[in-house]
Amino acid sequence: RTQVTTRFMAARLACRFPRLFARQELLCALRPTAVRCLSLHEYMSMNLLREAGVTIPRGEAASTPEEAYEVAKRLGTNDLVVKAQVLAGGRGKGRFDSGLEGGVKIVYSPKDVLAVSNRMIGHTLVTKQTGSQGRVCNKVFVCERLFSRREYYFAIVLDRAMKGPAVIASAEGGVDIEKVAAESPEAIVKEPIDITKGLSQHQAEGIAEKIGMTDHVQKEAAEHMVKLYDLVIKRDASLLEINPMAEDTSGRVVCMDCKINFDDNADFRQKELFELKDWSQEDHREVRATKAGLNYIGLDGSIGCLVNGAGLAMATMDIIKLHGGEPANFLDLGGGAQQNQVTEAFNILSEDSNVLAILVNIFGGIMRCDVIARGIIAAASQLDLKIPLVVRLQGTRVDDAKALIATSGLRILPCDDLDEAAKMVVRLSNIVQMAREAAVDVKFQLPI
Repeated sequence: RTQVTTRFMAARLACRFPRLFARQELLCALRPTAVRCLSLHEYMSMNLLREAGVTIPRGEAASTPEEAYEVAKRLGTNDLVVKAQVLAGGRGKGRFDSGLEGGVKIVYSPKDVLAVSNRMIGHTLVTKQTGSQGRVCNKVFVCERLFSRREYYFAIVLDRAMKGPAVIASAEGGVDIEKVAAESPEAIVKEPIDITKGLSQHQAEGIAEKIGMTDHVQKEAAEHMVKLYDLVIKRDASLLEINPMAEDTSGRVVCMDCKINFDDNADFRQKELFELKDWSQEDHREVRATKAGLNYIGLDGSIGCLVNGAGLAMATMDIIKLHGGEPANFLDLGGGAQQNQVTEAFNILSEDSNVLAILVNIFGGIMRCDVIARGIIAAASQLDLKIPLVVRLQGTRVDDAKALIATSGLRILPCDDLDEAAKMVVRLSNIVQMAREAAVDVKFQLPI
């Protein structure tokens, strides 16, 4: 249930809060998709391609500038590329806090690799997808530079409309596929794959022909496509993207770059893959929430939301926006949260300095309101919250919950009506914001 809820709410968040998902991927536009899934670093994905028999540039990952230098020497060429291993798109146009422009650099000697790696590893890269906080680069991928004669785009996705996998391909590779889709939609080829039969060599050759691959490489390209499809099925991938799939100057078909996402529901049978997850690339609040069995996504607003159920969470954020506020997060307790999970949820919310007020909106069906109330009281007591807390509870044991809050000795603002609760929390967050801007020390201390 948790994974289904996460997929459902992530897709809706992508539509309603586009700033959360800065990259408007063609794949998202073409189909409803799970936004939250296991994503591997490029060098890990390239290793999977190599194991599958797909041709890729020679290269290795390095954790220090010195390791990167040694990798460059082993490659035995002066035409090299250094790629920052950060889980975000737009690396090439990003900027490091070291002052280095771009997370993908073409260099001309092992010494250049050493110098560039020194300004990447351990530094934060900011791209259009990371937000202003950026993401730290812990490794670089050093590979040989190959020269392309022609470049193509190739991806395998799961398409709900077609009820199975589909290939998305284009003759315009090596560029933002989203831009191609927006400006030249006719350049995009989309073809379903019969999951009971798989991708055949014949069908793959047809795709290669449709995107304009020359006759002498169509067979080799099709062989790669079939291997890539087999990899998707074997590894339970939800997305495989090659950009570009290139014909190099020697006439070979080479997968120059790779991105693979994996279905979270497959973690029980893809354990070795899920052990590769790089938690340092995740929002630390999301990591804490995951470990506590909660669904959390950080947003840009000032009102913290604590809700049970994805649908109610979306409705809560909608009504906050309706009254002029902006939600600071999506936090879903689910249907069976315990008191310690509620306390941890408040811990996560209180760490966000942008949160100026908190709205708790619980409908007790499976979830009991008195359990939520105990968690709220425990959290408010432990954390010494100094921002307004508005609580709206309805459902199972709501009277017990109200009694617990009333006798707690804490200044919690109860409200039975969701519309009124939303208006109240928006007004209070505005008051706190104005006070901060005016440097007025206004505190909403919960202990009376």
